[in-house]
Amino acid sequence: MKPGSARSAGGQHGEVRPIRGQPGEVRLIGGLWKRTRLPVADKPGLRPTPDRVRETLFNWLGQDLGGWRCLDAFAGSGALGFEAASRGAAEVLMVEQDAALVVQLGVVKTRLAATGVRIERGDGVAALRRLAPAGLDLVFLDPPFDAGLFEPALLAAQAAVRPEGFVYLEAPQAWDAAALSALGLVPWRHLRAGAVHAHLLRRI
Repeated sequence: MKPGSARSAGGQHGEVRPIRGQPGEVRLIGGLWKRTRLPVADKPGLRPTPDRVRETLFNWLGQDLGGWRCLDAFAGSGALGFEAASRGAAEVLMVEQDAALVVQLGVVKTRLAATGVRIERGDGVAALRRLAPAGLDLVFLDPPFDAGLFEPALLAAQAAVRPEGFVYLEAPQAWDAAALSALGLVPWRHLRAGAVHAHLLRRI
């Protein structure tokens, strides 16, 4: 989700819990940290991925991501990346440019004892480009809608995932097969939730 962050609000047993019912929070849907609530910063332009969209996404992917290598290229609050780690992903790299959000991601990682999660400040597209080709099982792309990053991010993600891997994309419009084909990708699943289109893509 971009832009966004999680802020710690106490909690026990590694959970990050705001007051129940407060606005601006998301919850992890399944896995080790199921029902853990992550507060989301009150920032202009914040677009948290709705709980039901993440639930559908991980139904598409399967409930067990055991051993997967994932990258959350525009991490924000980290809900997508932490969800993957909660479901058994072996490695999750979260990349975020905002220094304050990077610090907050570290707070959440510590509270959850998320040993398979690595957090890095930087540019998500650049992080994808520097990785060895075809080394990832799943890439999350939820860039700022007005930043002009969709095509470079999709192209870099296509090169970074293995042939059987997946690219998840959130965008303000549906991407059709022709546009995706030019970037080496094909649509596999799609849903619309309000003004957001969620896509699960695969390599051609």
